[in-house]
Amino acid sequence: MVFCRLFIDRPVATTLLALAIFLSGMIALPFLPISTMPDMTATSIMVIANQPGSDPQQMATSVSTPLERRLATIADIQTLESVTTRGQTSIFLDFSSSRNINGALRDVQAALHAARSDLPTSTLEADPQAFKLDGDKPIYLLHLTSDQLPRAQLYDLATIRVRPILAQIAGVGRVELFGASNPAVRVELNPYPLYRWGLNPEDVRAALASANAFTPKGFITSGNQRIQLQTNDQATEAAHYRDLIVAYRNGKNPIYLKDIATVRDDVQDVYQNSTLNGKTAITIAVIPQPHANAVEIVNDIVRRLPRLQQALPASAELRTGLDLSLTIRASLADAKQTLVISIFLVVLVIALFFRHMASTLIPAITIPVALSGTLTAMAWFNFSLNILSLMALTIAVGFVIDDAIVVLENIARHMENGMNRYQASIVGTSEIAFTIISISLSLIAVFIPLLCIPGTLGSALHEFALTMAATIAISMVLSLTLTPMLCAHFLTIEPAGGTPAIPERPRYSPLADPVSWLLYGAMRTVRAVETGLYHLTSLYDRSMHWSLRHPIIIGLTLPGSFLLMVGIIILMPKTAIPSMDLAILQGSINGEPSLSFKALTRRMHQVESIIQKDPAVQTVVTFNRTSHTGRIFVTLKAKSMRDSIPVILARLRKAIPQQAGAEAFFWALNNGRQGGGDSNTTGNYRYVLQSDSNGPLYATMPPLLAQLRASGKFRNLSTDAEDLSFFANVLIHRDLEARYNITPQLVQNALFDAYGQSIVSTIHLPLTNHRVVMVVAEPFREYSNTLHHLWLSTSAGTAAGGIASNLIRVRTKGTLSTQASLSRDSVTNSLANKLSGNSSNGAAVSSSQETMIPLDNVASIVKTPMPLSITHHNGYYATTLSFDLAEGTSYDDAISLIHRALVNLHASDSIHGEFTGTTGETTDLMLNALLAFLAAITIMYIALGVLYESLLHPITILSTLPSAGVGGVLGLWASGEQFSLVAIIGVILLTGLVKKNAILVIDFALHIHHHHPDMTAEETIRHASVTRFRPILMTTLAAALGGIPLLMSQGYGCELRRPLGVAILGGMAISQLLTFYTTPAVYLLMEKLKHHSLSLMRRVRAAL
Repeated sequence: MVFCRLFIDRPVATTLLALAIFLSGMIALPFLPISTMPDMTATSIMVIANQPGSDPQQMATSVSTPLERRLATIADIQTLESVTTRGQTSIFLDFSSSRNINGALRDVQAALHAARSDLPTSTLEADPQAFKLDGDKPIYLLHLTSDQLPRAQLYDLATIRVRPILAQIAGVGRVELFGASNPAVRVELNPYPLYRWGLNPEDVRAALASANAFTPKGFITSGNQRIQLQTNDQATEAAHYRDLIVAYRNGKNPIYLKDIATVRDDVQDVYQNSTLNGKTAITIAVIPQPHANAVEIVNDIVRRLPRLQQALPASAELRTGLDLSLTIRASLADAKQTLVISIFLVVLVIALFFRHMASTLIPAITIPVALSGTLTAMAWFNFSLNILSLMALTIAVGFVIDDAIVVLENIARHMENGMNRYQASIVGTSEIAFTIISISLSLIAVFIPLLCIPGTLGSALHEFALTMAATIAISMVLSLTLTPMLCAHFLTIEPAGGTPAIPERPRYSPLADPVSWLLYGAMRTVRAVETGLYHLTSLYDRSMHWSLRHPIIIGLTLPGSFLLMVGIIILMPKTAIPSMDLAILQGSINGEPSLSFKALTRRMHQVESIIQKDPAVQTVVTFNRTSHTGRIFVTLKAKSMRDSIPVILARLRKAIPQQAGAEAFFWALNNGRQGGGDSNTTGNYRYVLQSDSNGPLYATMPPLLAQLRASGKFRNLSTDAEDLSFFANVLIHRDLEARYNITPQLVQNALFDAYGQSIVSTIHLPLTNHRVVMVVAEPFREYSNTLHHLWLSTSAGTAAGGIASNLIRVRTKGTLSTQASLSRDSVTNSLANKLSGNSSNGAAVSSSQETMIPLDNVASIVKTPMPLSITHHNGYYATTLSFDLAEGTSYDDAISLIHRALVNLHASDSIHGEFTGTTGETTDLMLNALLAFLAAITIMYIALGVLYESLLHPITILSTLPSAGVGGVLGLWASGEQFSLVAIIGVILLTGLVKKNAILVIDFALHIHHHHPDMTAEETIRHASVTRFRPILMTTLAAALGGIPLLMSQGYGCELRRPLGVAILGGMAISQLLTFYTTPAVYLLMEKLKHHSLSLMRRVRAAL
């Protein structure tokens, strides 16, 4: 070809172009993001709304449902799920991968704005907020600890000095704090003295609000000066509030806040806790953005740590609790080592076959150039350097070297026949160029349909497919330019029939003369390989005689291979992504709904102390934000210093005693995502049951859970609907409340002020804001019978009055003397209020006793069961089932067991279920992979048909696919691997490798037929098969040896590399053995079909 000769005649230009490709990759390498896996983060947005003090049912009705109605109208939503708990609603929106995240966020914000008219904005803490869900796993955990400073001050330091600096780091999505909340002045009321003095919480709220003001004061002008006015109007700490006068009695006796409440500096929400190795800490979690360089983020954090520590008091210390980049670095180091070993083994194969330094170096040079060019393409596509992309580069070594070997071997064949290297390079390259182009285009066609697979798993395939396609394209160009140029100037080959000379046996011992012995051993090895190849080729030639005499029998192995492949795939266990050892365990303490915060904290300390004693554990981090659920992160020691994760998990499960009402679950951190509200899961699998109403779900889930536990096939089984919490339901008697001038709003205000941790005022500080929180004291929050001692004010409960006092005397139910006294004085109190004209109107300090009515007089208190959380999934009520699979249980087994249990329970027809997140895509992945494979076959057939101008020869080449597929799945099945994303990649690669060798044979057979038309089809294909046997064997060994390091890998990420190595090594051994005979047999059958078709057409034309 003229194109190839152009580069052969210009060695300097060709060398510089190759050098430019190499340097471009070296320049791009430092800028490639580094991560464990390709970015599989869904286009997700999270909406959060808070309404302190409200129960889940109230939140679901008044907040979640109106928001969902508006959000459901947004285009391209795949999943809409809300999780509503006490005082908070979290809504998760997953969009299709094609949706731009910024455009989706704008649509969500518009929907939230439209929903404001449907929401109870007066009781919401703030307007609902929407933000991009950048990721679900932190890559770095920092812990702020101190032996002297209180939690509130530590949290303030983390908020003001640590979080802003971390959030500014490039690639950081968000920074979350655990273990406490913002500092606050907590006013904890004692109801008995409060009501004894004829006060109610609303009076205290008004006094607190008026005691802390922060408004502009204006200025005065004095001559040429303007003087700004300021006052000490802010009360910033608890000491400023204790002597606050709440009311006067008898016109002169002040009632101080300290007389009716305990006032202290603490945190806004006391129901949060976090520890590091048993020590109280503020946990700072750094979560990266999609496509971010995780290693660079951690490097930046580490560089800033000294500056952060200097900005803190000497008594505060920043400590690292989790660093996911260590595992990423280790896994990438192992992947790079695998790549280097693969290159070494491939070059060794070339050296054994060609026996000359120049013959070895020429194809070896193309490897770094092609791989470097691929790095440039990866940077262009915004790909990351991860385990999967390094696996692609490792496998690509075989493809790169294959092209160079084919070109070099063809040139060497002409040199063995007497041509000089320049002429042999031109003739050999021109002869093989069309074959190389055909091979490369058909290989690229294999990967094109993978780009159409949707979902987060599809995004991983996209990166792998484009990386492989780029490598193949660059390899094709180098094989037709750089390789023939190097051959034309440097290749040395022995004449045909020549054998390498073997030096005499060294005289001295190996220790005395190691160089001579090394040379002697190498030459003996080369001679043995050459002799073995000669005998193997002769054996193949003889075996071809029988197979070509019985092509139909040989051809029948193809449908048999296809049926065997399909059967094995159906029987094989399946999963989305193999579980990886990331040296991190996750844990969850799931308490029963009525579990108190103190009991949960004790249980977490117990579990934490047991975990710390395990020899494989390095650090233990615990935190919780609710009263009945706690989370645990366990960082393990290096892989070489401990047992495998299944062994460690089994040991922990045995060591930690299970406690009724506070179960402990542990599982390995994985790369998949559970989807929806996956923060509440207890395993890597999440199954969602949906129905039109809650009743069937809560009736079905407990017995379903019992059946699944009894099967022994699941681990860490839990559900958000296993138990119901008891709520104190205050049933208002409307006839009685009307008599006492009490309204439902007054009852709600009284309850919220007493038990809702209501924020009554804001303290504005230079760098942050603190809150003033009012609630009844802790002893009165621990038992529901304290509600019987709650009293209501008939004056609407505010110092401003607004409702006339009631003149009806109240008879109390209680026996307490203070309550009876209040009852006797109720008329007096009422008259006093009226006579004074409600002197507290407009004042923050009450000067008169108000008429107080016991809650028991107007309402009944009934315990009512209610779930602690309410989940909606795509417009349906939903409950979730979280679990891990026991040893030997597959994804298909889990689906079958769940469906069978639902049938046995005679579950309502309205109930239907599905897996969410990465696992939920597994079934779709298998179907999409099948469709992609069929599309790839179609594209390959069209491409080969166009290249060969034939309808039959593409069928011959594609006949290798069943052999390739059955080889790969047999290898995976025999080794006990699951059929996963990696298995799909392995089977696709096998089809490309085996098809490539078929093209070599068919193309050479067509070349022989073109130059020797008198040869029969049997002679042609036999000669082509035997001639191409050596290069096919060489390329097969190169690809197979390239898979050995993947198979033998033991480091981090080996769980991903090993199935690919098994598929390639086992597949190449089985499939190549079959295709050595099936390809010639199918070629012969196609030639006979062509002759019969031509003969039939001639007869038809003659008849016409």
